[in-house]
Amino acid sequence: MPSVVRSATADDPAPSPRPEPFGADCRTLVRGSHVIAYCHNLYPGVDRVRLHTECARWWDIDADAAPVEVGPAQTVRLTDRCWKEVRAVWVTHERADASPAPNGTPRAATP
Repeated sequence: MPSVVRSATADDPAPSPRPEPFGADCRTLVRGSHVIAYCHNLYPGVDRVRLHTECARWWDIDADAAPVEVGPAQTVRLTDRCWKEVRAVWVTHERADASPAPNGTPRAATP
């Protein structure tokens, strides 16, 4: 059986770098009309998490919480509630740039 030998050519793409692990592990709990989320960050990057709550009743106001930064090895607790039943709850993640801009305001997160 002949063996196949392949030589590298200029057309071979370079291997892409592995993305850095990112994102806090979040667990949500719904008890009646109350929502609790615990987010623990296992990675070295800062994760900006937001709790989103969708209420079941049309007149009940849905909520998007303010972002909370979760640093490396930190755990945060996020809470919210509806007046009546909760339809859905989820947590979004965004990379946070720890270095402030020259004028002292936080820089926009990089994707």
